[in-house]
Amino acid sequence: MYFFLLNLSLIDLGSISTTVPKSMANSLWDTRAISYTGCIAQVLTFAFLVGAELSLLTIMAYDRYVAICKPLHYGTLLGSRACVHMAAAAWARFGCFLFIVLSYVQIFRAVLRIPSELGRHKAYSTCVPHLAVVSLFTITAMFAYLKPPSITSPSLDLVVSVLYSLVPPAVNPLIYSMRNQELKVALKKLIQSFFCQQ
Repeated sequence: MYFFLLNLSLIDLGSISTTVPKSMANSLWDTRAISYTGCIAQVLTFAFLVGAELSLLTIMAYDRYVAICKPLHYGTLLGSRACVHMAAAAWARFGCFLFIVLSYVQIFRAVLRIPSELGRHKAYSTCVPHLAVVSLFTITAMFAYLKPPSITSPSLDLVVSVLYSLVPPAVNPLIYSMRNQELKVALKKLIQSFFCQQ
């Protein structure tokens, strides 16, 4: 899982680095200028990274599927060599959304067969961060590309582009690290100290 998180972080860093610097420069100099070559490079790089992120999220769904549905075979199905091959495939891109959905259908079927409530809770808690990232990524992308033309405005387009390009990469590390108990304790202390000062 951590190997895939490293790759996800690199993809997120790349996608932010593709669009944000030029956008910030344009905002600072109050311009919308971009060269034709720069625009093409930006669009192609961003499209590649978005595809790679979707592929990696698919692989992470498979990782969760094997961990929950076939835990005794995890080491053989997802050895280090298999992980490297899958990460390389994610960087190379393949069709993903259907595979994510099918993986989670199988995961939920397996979890519902777990007899203890504690076991079901533990299995669900391993899936929630991944589902949150996938949902955030797909919902913002769908809204960006499928919103009706009647509700298009420059300010809404700016908000949607920020949601689509900045929010998912920025919150991925936070969402995945929320399973870390030490981070939860530190976050709880930070929130308590904030409200105690008020």
